[in-house]
Amino acid sequence: MLPSLTIDLLLDHAAKFAKLESAHPEPALYGVTDGKAVGTYFEAKFRMYLSQKYDFVVSNAAKGIDFPDLQIDVKTTSITQPQSSCPYKSARQKIFGLGYSLLVFVYEKTDDAQTQTGILNIQHTIFVDATRTADYQMTLGLRQILANGADEADIVAFLNDRFLLVDDIEAHNIAADLLIQGPPVQGYLTISNALQWRLQYGRVIREAGAIEGISRLL
Repeated sequence: MLPSLTIDLLLDHAAKFAKLESAHPEPALYGVTDGKAVGTYFEAKFRMYLSQKYDFVVSNAAKGIDFPDLQIDVKTTSITQPQSSCPYKSARQKIFGLGYSLLVFVYEKTDDAQTQTGILNIQHTIFVDATRTADYQMTLGLRQILANGADEADIVAFLNDRFLLVDDIEAHNIAADLLIQGPPVQGYLTISNALQWRLQYGRVIREAGAIEGISRLL
């Protein structure tokens, strides 16, 4: 029986795996420019690496994230354009977070023509706690107007001004929830308005290690 994978173990091995992979010349990656293909390769290899050491729930389409028992999704992205997509569940995710944490590997890919291999130099390995996965500008603005005494109408106007994908009833529901619960936790992702969220990681790369809930593992 293998021991169960925990969050601490996952993060510890993420840093170790990133170092190993950064030194590994891979023929299958030579000439590959498709970021999705690179991510699929890297994440499958990471899961295989972990499966030899620990027991964990394997993700499937229904669960939606890579480690559903830990509520963590893995994202692999290029340093030249650090972003990825994720499933859209609700417009509320821009305000209250995605509902799960992110483990983000940011790579720079190089090809060696002599050996015909590709190398993924993992430049950043970052853990973003679920509490920090809301949109930066949305949460910043809401925190500011709530601190200035915003009422329900003010909040609804703010949401409409920023084209949040909600109808009038849901906008009022969100405003009422914010007035009861208080301001949202400051998020650090940039999340585009779309029916499949587009997450951008430039800010978490800059802030990792300086903000509670955003850890720099490597």
